[in-house]
Amino acid sequence: MEPVRRAYGLVAEQYIDLFGTISAVHADDLDLITRHLSIRPGTVLDAGCGPGHLTTHLRSLGTDAVGIDPVPEFIDHARAAHPDGRYWLGSMRELPVADHALAGIVSWYSLIHLPPAELDGVLAELRRALKPGGTLVTGFFDGDQIEAFDHKVVTAYRWPVDELAARLRRAGFTEIEREQRPGNAAPGPRPHAAIVAIAA
Repeated sequence: MEPVRRAYGLVAEQYIDLFGTISAVHADDLDLITRHLSIRPGTVLDAGCGPGHLTTHLRSLGTDAVGIDPVPEFIDHARAAHPDGRYWLGSMRELPVADHALAGIVSWYSLIHLPPAELDGVLAELRRALKPGGTLVTGFFDGDQIEAFDHKVVTAYRWPVDELAARLRRAGFTEIEREQRPGNAAPGPRPHAAIVAIAA
C-alpha cells in the first residue's frame, strides 16, 4: 500500500476539498450506509476513512464509529476537524482490533486499489474483525470484468458485482443487499456498485 499512501498524500488537500464532506456522498449511498450501519450498541469501523466524513456522519447518529486510514495527511485532517472522534493510522491488511470485536464495517471505495490477488486476504481480515452477524457495507467501481484503470490518484480496479459477491461468500459473508448505478460518459461518474453482507 506504500504507493497508494504516497499518491494520496500528494493530493490530500485537493481530495479533502472535493470529497471530504458528507454533501459529496451520493444520497443513495448515504441512505444505504445509514440504514445498515447506524448500529447501537457496538463499534463500527470506517476502513479507509479518508478525511473522516463518513465516520463523523455515523457518530452523529449515535454510532460508536472509528476511522482507520493509511494516509497520515487524512488522519491528521480528521483528528483536527473532528476532535471528538477516534481516528487510527493503519491498514485494512492488519486491523488493530481483536477477533470479532466489531459490529460493522464500512469499506467505501477503500478496496479499489488492491490488486486482485490481495483482495481475498483483506476480506478475510475484515471477516476476522467482525462479530458473527456483523455488517459489512462496501462500495466499489463496477465493470464487466476485473480490470485495472488509470484512476486520477493511483491505479484502481473495476469489479463485476457478481465476482466481488463471490469473493465475499468465500471469505465468510452472506450478501443481503446490493445497489448498482450506471456511469456517465467521461468525465462523469464511473459505474458504481455496493454490496451489504453479513458475517456468517
